[in-house]
Amino acid sequence: MRAALLITLLASISTHAAGPTEADLRKDATTVGDITTYGGGYDLQRYSPLKEINRSNASRLVPVWNLSLANNYPQEGQPLLIDGVMYETTTDATVALDPLTGKQIWRTPITLPQDVHAVACCGSHNRGAAAYQGLLFRGTLDAHVIALGMKTGKEVWRQKAANYLDGYSMTGAPLIANGVVITGIAGGEYGTRGFLDGWDPATGKKLWRRYTTAAPDEPGGDSWAGPEAYLEGGGPTWLTGSYDPDMDLVFWGTGNGGPWNPTGARKGQNLYICSALAIRPKTGEIVWHYQFSPNDPYDYDGVNELVLAELTIEGKERKVILQANRNGFFYVLDRATGELLAANPFVDKINWAEGIDLESGLPIDTEMTKMVRNTPEMDEPVDVWPSALGGKNWMPMSYDPESGLAFANTLNFGYPYRSISETKEPKTLYLGMEFVGFTWPENGMRGYLKAIEPLTGKTRWQVPSELPNFSGVLSTAGGVVFTGRMDGEFAAYDSATGEKLWGFQTGSGITGIPVTWERNGTQYVTVASGVGGVYSMFSGDERLQNIPPGGSLWTFALFKDKK
Repeated sequence: MRAALLITLLASISTHAAGPTEADLRKDATTVGDITTYGGGYDLQRYSPLKEINRSNASRLVPVWNLSLANNYPQEGQPLLIDGVMYETTTDATVALDPLTGKQIWRTPITLPQDVHAVACCGSHNRGAAAYQGLLFRGTLDAHVIALGMKTGKEVWRQKAANYLDGYSMTGAPLIANGVVITGIAGGEYGTRGFLDGWDPATGKKLWRRYTTAAPDEPGGDSWAGPEAYLEGGGPTWLTGSYDPDMDLVFWGTGNGGPWNPTGARKGQNLYICSALAIRPKTGEIVWHYQFSPNDPYDYDGVNELVLAELTIEGKERKVILQANRNGFFYVLDRATGELLAANPFVDKINWAEGIDLESGLPIDTEMTKMVRNTPEMDEPVDVWPSALGGKNWMPMSYDPESGLAFANTLNFGYPYRSISETKEPKTLYLGMEFVGFTWPENGMRGYLKAIEPLTGKTRWQVPSELPNFSGVLSTAGGVVFTGRMDGEFAAYDSATGEKLWGFQTGSGITGIPVTWERNGTQYVTVASGVGGVYSMFSGDERLQNIPPGGSLWTFALFKDKK
């Protein structure tokens, strides 16, 4: 019976396209006709060498096609483009389409339990897929991993990663590294235990699981004060990691501790919450770690994209990792060892720490934070900057290796923090603090698109916004930075000055991730539109009422006169 099932499975796989191969995935950052990885390359730089669209002609961009994605959920995904077919994921479907016309080729719906939308934190969304050897891999909101045939959209295998009723969900794109499908998990607000999983791409067999809170008998186990605190200690892994094939190391960020209130059983450093992990893709072995926010009380997830780059530091070329952390500091780490090389503010206001000690790698707590760490129940709240949404939230930045600048949508508001006594309840957020909203800036600017110097954190230029942007950023060799705005405008900026070059209203707020690609000598730019996400859920911003929902995919190119 097992032999027959295996033969059937292999026969099913053989009917699908052969690509992409490992070689295709490795060269994604330099190819212009395909987009085979989340991030436009294993390095997550989201930089393209294309330059037909440039700062001198971007004003001539026009829409080529628009495709309805038939959903009203937030659209935070990034398209893939492989062998002439574009693939996009939504919360409730996976779609294949013709990239030149926008015509749908197939659509595979996902049936979800109705109550999953009430449990999942924070919002019902999906950020993308991975592709390998004829199969497309994605997660579901109810914490399953699915493999679909790229030609047909038919399901090849499905595996359950966790129980959504326990607070787990899956929103990030998988990563293919050294022939392994690696997935993360969300749910740190529910007193869950974070982990990464490695899956066999052909069969769906689980190869390994790496928990991200250390057990008592593991290295780092003594960083948890309570004997069982690690079992509900958080450390979610809900955004996609990067990969260095030459080092054979995957770099993945981990999120907040559970509960947010650290004064009980969570006293201690709490490895490996709010950290960057370097792991072996074949085994899940942790090679090194760096912890951004030990014993984090403020929800300063360390999951933000870990961008791989090469920088000259003190006259020496270094292979590094860049991260604009939720805690407001821009970090530069050595890629081979995790050594801290730089950590500087990239936002205007930080009051939880005075800085980061380069020798120890530890934050220098302010008196406010010292008090928070030692006060189980607070009579009055304190105003913490940045807020729980961070100096930058999930929306990925771009790094331009030519200019050496990072481009990121940043946030500019704080929040009142008050520790309370709380017990864990099923399907209920487990925070141990009173969440009552945000503290808005006096100048009214709740966010900025910034050009940031990685080693100093200094802002080269910035574009203010009353509505913060929650879209990813794309930069190109043409000197153009693309991003979407919450009000629905897709816009292009001069990468050297921040001058706005062009904008187009897509009809709903943009929280998607733009990509660019080339076909038949023409450069195209594609982005998903569809308002929603964590800011929409928790901000109470009345201006969002005038931004209609509705997922759609847009593609643009330069206007060309027909002669």
